[in-house]
Amino acid sequence: MKRPPATKPRSPPKPEVAEEDLGVVDALVQLSFKVQELLGEVAGKHDLSLVQVRLLGILRDRKPGMFALATFLGLDKSSVTGLVTRAERRGFVRRFGRENDRRAVHVALTAAGQKLVGLVEKQMGRELAKLVAGLDEVETKQLASLASRVVKDAMSDGGGIDEASARRTS
Repeated sequence: MKRPPATKPRSPPKPEVAEEDLGVVDALVQLSFKVQELLGEVAGKHDLSLVQVRLLGILRDRKPGMFALATFLGLDKSSVTGLVTRAERRGFVRRFGRENDRRAVHVALTAAGQKLVGLVEKQMGRELAKLVAGLDEVETKQLASLASRVVKDAMSDGGGIDEASARRTS
């Protein structure tokens, strides 16, 4: 009678090895792509383009002039004029002049625009919450803190719209 071959004692399963760190450049670029993808999906649900969502986002808490909008969006003034005109036709924004300078045209959200911005923000909040669902509370706070610092540093280097440029006239 043959004996069955001796078996080695089973070792416990190896823990899953975390994926290799992508490095800061690749990680930020891929994260940016994913956020843009989610933003595009949310924008599409409201028949908006990404640049229209960016315009509405800028107008959430300020009433900039056309020059400031063009600067922040990285578009020429005529492109911004067309963008604002389309948003105005849909009832999301209004143009107005300042009493001290009627030539300067500023842009603000209408009530309908504010409502739309609120909807887009809530939907993006839900999508981004899903994106970071694998992080614990401490990691989520660290990510928010680091991302905030990177954005603030980039904006202080002229990469964004600040209150002074928001008040600048066209």
